[in-house]
Amino acid sequence: MDLSSSFICFLLSLLVMLVQAKGRNVSTCPKSFSCGNFTDLTFPYSLPTQPDCGIMSMSGCDAKPYPRIQIVPGGEWYYALEMHNSSVWIGDPKLQTTLRQHKCQAFNKNFSLPNSPFMSFHMININKFFKCISSSNNAHNIMQKKNNHFVDYNMYSGCEGLSIYYKFSEVDEYIRADNLPTNCSLIRLPIQSSHGDLFDILGPEILVEWKLSEECNECHYSGGQCQTDKTNKFSCHKDAKPPTGSTDQRKETTGRNMVGQILGTVFGGVGSVMITSLAVYVIWRYKKRKFSSSHFFSTRKLSNIFNHDAEGGSIYFGVSVFSYSELEEATDDFNSSRVLGDGGYGTVYYGKLKDGREIAVKRLYEHNCKRMEQFVNEIDILTRLRHNNLVTLYGCTSRRSRELLLVYEYIPNGTLADHLHGDRAKDGSLTWPVRMNIAIETAGALAYLHASDVIHCDVKTNNILLDHNFGVKVADFGISRLFPNDVSHISTTPRGTPGYIDPKYHECYQLTIKSDVYSFGVVLVELISSMPAVDMNRHSQEINLANYAINKIIKSAVNELIDPSLGFDSDTKTREMTTSVAELAFLCLQTDRDVRPTMVEVLDTLNEIQTNLNANEAKIVAAPPFPESEDIVLLKKVKSLPSPNSVTDKWTTCSDITCTK
Repeated sequence: MDLSSSFICFLLSLLVMLVQAKGRNVSTCPKSFSCGNFTDLTFPYSLPTQPDCGIMSMSGCDAKPYPRIQIVPGGEWYYALEMHNSSVWIGDPKLQTTLRQHKCQAFNKNFSLPNSPFMSFHMININKFFKCISSSNNAHNIMQKKNNHFVDYNMYSGCEGLSIYYKFSEVDEYIRADNLPTNCSLIRLPIQSSHGDLFDILGPEILVEWKLSEECNECHYSGGQCQTDKTNKFSCHKDAKPPTGSTDQRKETTGRNMVGQILGTVFGGVGSVMITSLAVYVIWRYKKRKFSSSHFFSTRKLSNIFNHDAEGGSIYFGVSVFSYSELEEATDDFNSSRVLGDGGYGTVYYGKLKDGREIAVKRLYEHNCKRMEQFVNEIDILTRLRHNNLVTLYGCTSRRSRELLLVYEYIPNGTLADHLHGDRAKDGSLTWPVRMNIAIETAGALAYLHASDVIHCDVKTNNILLDHNFGVKVADFGISRLFPNDVSHISTTPRGTPGYIDPKYHECYQLTIKSDVYSFGVVLVELISSMPAVDMNRHSQEINLANYAINKIIKSAVNELIDPSLGFDSDTKTREMTTSVAELAFLCLQTDRDVRPTMVEVLDTLNEIQTNLNANEAKIVAAPPFPESEDIVLLKKVKSLPSPNSVTDKWTTCSDITCTK
């Protein structure tokens, strides 16, 4: 190594030491740290033992079920469900309890996060609600003003002395507090759905996106702390207090300072250039990290999916790359008349390519982190799978495209929900043999997914598409999850549709393949009853179809559950088959996951029922598990169920235990 190279290395080493000595945060704060299952956490996250190293504190890293996080210094502590570079999913355990128990104390909550000059917050899944206190004195006044304020709102009156008004809007409307009716106040609560009962709509989880100011970021990496002054303006606080201690210590410190000053004078010119370069590099890296981490998925995952796209190729991962203009033309500029429906996280349009292929194009509702994650997740999963009863992904747009679009094969006959209780329900095309075949093909698709280490997470009749021959195509894998075959469950953020969600998920935030089995049990009940999964017109205890079905089976009233048009009263074989399917659904809907059959067992049972074997030759007996029968005959491979009364027992909390499949 020549003299000049050695000298440069010496300068670099010296400058690094000087910078480290100068900045308290740089020298004492870890570059990254771990907490629980979260690794590589960096500023502004910090541990309670090092409060000067960040803004959002972590605690209870070994606690179950999740570590805690304090978003605002001095604020409330929440579960840290998922953490990312510019966002965090938090859970409110107190709100979780009140929602699960349908307690009206949930409406005493009001979520808001104060912005500061150096950090701003945005809560994604928060909705506005209006809480009006009812009394004899103001009831008339509230009803009068309701015409002006709440005419387009839904109203919930299940809480004594309270009326809750709400609606869902794409636009965040500004509401003046002084214009509200008497005794009405605005509250903000997290939501997990826009359908169902109010307590199904609300959820205890919140997606918080945060953004640091450039000044705060530069302050931190230069060894300072982000603070505000008396006028609430940004201030970068750096500890400049003189050293304390003995005289010898002060002399030693002074000597070190003199050496530093001399070295600073000698190398000042070169050091300034290098420090400036270092600062530019740090800022560049930060901006790059901010941009890439504004999505929930990692840059590496996105790059892997689009790796050929960077080379200008037209195919990657076995699917085609479509240009935005090509799909814009195919859908007639995304004409509203071409809308086929909603696809979970986007609108689906009918289109026709120049080569004559009919397609369905999914367009994201909005461009945020959650939608982007679902977009990439669907590509990642569908390119791994090939099955006759799974929808085919033709391709997607380039990552450089104006919008990210998914392109599927077009399935012309609508959804199963349409034919059971939607716009196409009146034509009577879904006879019992057709429904039985739909059940078998759907079960086969789900069994294939589970064998491929995929949990669908959103099995429902709206995601079961039908072709002209009523063949099944299971769709919408945006919230599906891959899981290794050596694990029992995956912990995840809120996902699914009210009426289909595994009740254990609300307790443990964990999904297994048995979660799909529960959802499929609801689908089976829809097939035999032609009723929707959630119906607000039913009795309050039977709004949820799963509860409704379980109650009918326990009360020996299966005949009241079956759609009369299927021939339950007139055809013996239909009566036997629908009763057997009802029993199978009963097993799938058990709150104990261990009791539920696997999808392979469900598929085998459905195939045997379809062969029109006598009931005593099938895996399910003809007599449903009514209370007067002490024993319940289950699938051969399924553990015995203690009693049908168990379905009405309170669910065991999983706050301190692990849910397994």
